[in-house]
Amino acid sequence: MVTVHIKENSKQAKALLEMLRTFSFVEFEENPRYNSETEKVIEDARSGKGIIHTESHEDLMAKLRS
Repeated sequence: MVTVHIKENSKQAKALLEMLRTFSFVEFEENPRYNSETEKVIEDARSGKGIIHTESHEDLMAKLRS
């Protein structure tokens, strides 16, 4: 078994990864960028879950204090 680390921030690296995915003898073990709790919080924030909408700073502070 060989472990290879590839930075995915270039077109060449992405092309290499796509080519490697086509081979049946290559297995990928992709690690999540963050732990599961952080991933869930990011997903919730992107979907708008838990977002407090206010009209002003005073309104925000009142909602946070209640």
